[in-house]
Amino acid sequence: MQSVLGIGILAIVIMAAALLAVGMIDGNRFVTVKEEFRLSGLAKECRFVLISDLHNKVYGKKNDKVIDAIKKIRPDFIILAGDLVTSKASEDMTPGIELLKALGRDYRVYYGLGNHESKLRQCPDKFGDKFDRLKAGVRDKNIMLLENASADIPEFNIKVTGLDLDLKYFAHFRIRKIEEGYLQKVLPNCDKGRCNILIAHNPDYFEDYARWGADLVLSGHVHGGIMRLPFLGGVIAPSYKIFPKYDGGVFKSGNSVMLLGRGMGSHTIPLRFFNPAELYDVTLKPK
Repeated sequence: MQSVLGIGILAIVIMAAALLAVGMIDGNRFVTVKEEFRLSGLAKECRFVLISDLHNKVYGKKNDKVIDAIKKIRPDFIILAGDLVTSKASEDMTPGIELLKALGRDYRVYYGLGNHESKLRQCPDKFGDKFDRLKAGVRDKNIMLLENASADIPEFNIKVTGLDLDLKYFAHFRIRKIEEGYLQKVLPNCDKGRCNILIAHNPDYFEDYARWGADLVLSGHVHGGIMRLPFLGGVIAPSYKIFPKYDGGVFKSGNSVMLLGRGMGSHTIPLRFFNPAELYDVTLKPK
């Protein structure tokens, strides 16, 4: 009996060690994923890179591995779907800022806020002037920080809008229903004559983004569900919802499509299980 018990304990220890090894390996690597969409209003084909949820993660020396991967893609522009940094009072924001500044030397970058940037901005009593320092750190003619604002990419007839969603819509354990007319109140109007891209960090409100008029929604936040299981997908969302509806990948609602990035980093627990970080190589073609 004791020998059987000992074998069982040993098996559990081996499985736990193997799982930890997977978590550490997947937590320190990224893969490039290709996606292609046909969108209305687009003037001509274009290619961009989507980055979400970097959380100050560094791959290589000063993120040279990320920069090299992007150079191979040769995108027309880059979109950052929030959480470049982590909302910790003591955390150094240098890695995220340095990556964005390096990318801004060669590409236009459209930066939408995530909940971590919003925390820095909305909670100055806790974070002081950290949001202002982040804005100053990434300030560049090629970097557009979109706080409920839009930017035009005229050569492709694209209007890209960044949503700064109120923190109450990032509640734990439940999804708070979005107020009627909220998006119309805080965001510029959609332009029906253009291809409308909406950077909206929280994917839980995809149907609302679709009704607002987004042709393509770019989100993050969920980190792929931390752990991914066959057939079941992502296990847990930052809201602590188990097996979230939106965990990563492509989703459709009416005439809108959402690309939900699984993120480039992590925070709190720097582990990812069967769920490596993802950098997206996205091609858009006229519909």
